[in-house]
Amino acid sequence: MAKLFRAFFFKSLFFFWYRFLFTQLRNLIRFHRTISNSFSGATQFKYQKFPSLLHRSDLNDYTLIFDVENALLKSSSLFPYFMLVAFEAGGLLRAIVLVLLYPFVCIAGEKMGLKIMVMACFFGIKAASFRVGRSVLPKFFLEDVGAEMFEALNRGGKKVGVSNLPQVMVESFLREYLDIDFVVGRDLKMFCGYYVGLMDARKTMHAALEQVKEGKGCSDMIGIIRFHNIRDHEFFSHCKEVFVVSAADKRSWQKLARERYPRALIFHDGRLALRPTPMESIAMLMWLPYGLVLAVIRISLALSLPFNISTPLLIMSGLRLTTSAPTRSHRIKENGNVGTLYVCNHRTLLDPLYISFSLQKNLSAVTYSLSRMSEILAPIKTVRLTRNRDEDAKMMKQLLGQGDLVVCPEGTTCREPYLLRFSPLFSEMCDEIAPVAIDSHVSMFHGTTAGGLKCLDPVFFLMNPSPAYTVQLLHRLYPALSHTELDEENSRFEVANGVQTQIGNALGFECTKLTRKDKYLMLAGNEGIVSSGKSS
Repeated sequence: MAKLFRAFFFKSLFFFWYRFLFTQLRNLIRFHRTISNSFSGATQFKYQKFPSLLHRSDLNDYTLIFDVENALLKSSSLFPYFMLVAFEAGGLLRAIVLVLLYPFVCIAGEKMGLKIMVMACFFGIKAASFRVGRSVLPKFFLEDVGAEMFEALNRGGKKVGVSNLPQVMVESFLREYLDIDFVVGRDLKMFCGYYVGLMDARKTMHAALEQVKEGKGCSDMIGIIRFHNIRDHEFFSHCKEVFVVSAADKRSWQKLARERYPRALIFHDGRLALRPTPMESIAMLMWLPYGLVLAVIRISLALSLPFNISTPLLIMSGLRLTTSAPTRSHRIKENGNVGTLYVCNHRTLLDPLYISFSLQKNLSAVTYSLSRMSEILAPIKTVRLTRNRDEDAKMMKQLLGQGDLVVCPEGTTCREPYLLRFSPLFSEMCDEIAPVAIDSHVSMFHGTTAGGLKCLDPVFFLMNPSPAYTVQLLHRLYPALSHTELDEENSRFEVANGVQTQIGNALGFECTKLTRKDKYLMLAGNEGIVSSGKSS
């Protein structure tokens, strides 16, 4: 019986490996024949190396068709983008599942691995509320664009991006930030308004080609693709020339500098500040329980101890705070009954608290909206503004009569090196303004969000191993002295713009006229007017 079992076992093992190796050999032969047939059709189009494309001066006369993930992006791994979808749109549990499935993704191969990641990330996600493709992914895609490839595309006529990724992941990035004319991706199947995790077959090629041509013949198309993917895209069989990008080409590319983005990246959302590669994702998931405990400890220290004791303990826990102040002494205030008005840019909900720690004294803070949890946990007095100009002005003057006050006139946070428009309300409060320039840096989690649970903003910020804050106290302004000849309406706008410029120069940030409404319309699909139970 034992001999019979061993014979059956080894026979089964032999046939398994025979079928496996035979299948792989058959696929290799089929691939070789496909490539040979492609090259035998050189009368229709020819293949060239990508570097030769950079020296072409006539690209403006051609339609450039390129493979997004294999010819535009430097990285060959798609896992970070799906991890962002899983974590930001699906939550922590879905992110853990994706990490656990990653070994199977690697074993299954490129096509099947893509299907596994799509299923893990999109199954059960409501299509109408999916905004990760517009609010989160563009930042990470832009940071992975090859500068040489972008230069070639920038000199072309019409530009067509072809991708195996779902359309909802790549369309906003390509159209809104790289000015790509057409995007051909994969549509996701839906049931009752929810994604089922399956992709439809690629869009009808003939219909897409008709849109692309629009007066240009097939002979006017140039394709840019990775060599091993030539047979995967029907689009490229219509090209007069095909330029092949090799792995060595992508390794030699430089990353596209922020200054060269066709459209500035000012707003983006999501909790993850790191690029979630497989190893970074595992490290982040392992850190989460320790980070949560550390955040609770930091909050407890800030709430229960005075500044002179809690500050060194918080620094020992990993918090980093750098402060600076002007050397010139300030003019003595004529009205000693009025507190100092500190006007700062808005990086996180903790801005007033860090100013308070820098000055080592209690301050009051006004904000446009504040979650109940944040209001309870705040170790300083916080007051909500009502968005009624007269009522808010009366409230701020009353608070200034009680002590020093901090206001963030941007009205919402901005993560990138830009300043939003400053509301001029603060310029009417007193005759002396103390501008404060603030910057923050995190390595793992962002402490702000437009579409998530905003009451957790301080917790996520404090979960970072070593979150850093820089507080610069700038030279004070005296609006009454510098704007005596201007009418009152123009004066308050001049003061607001002057404070914005002063803070922008100190930080090296660019001043804009964008507002809270612009941010929320882009990231969350609303105007940012939230109930009292939520935060900004």
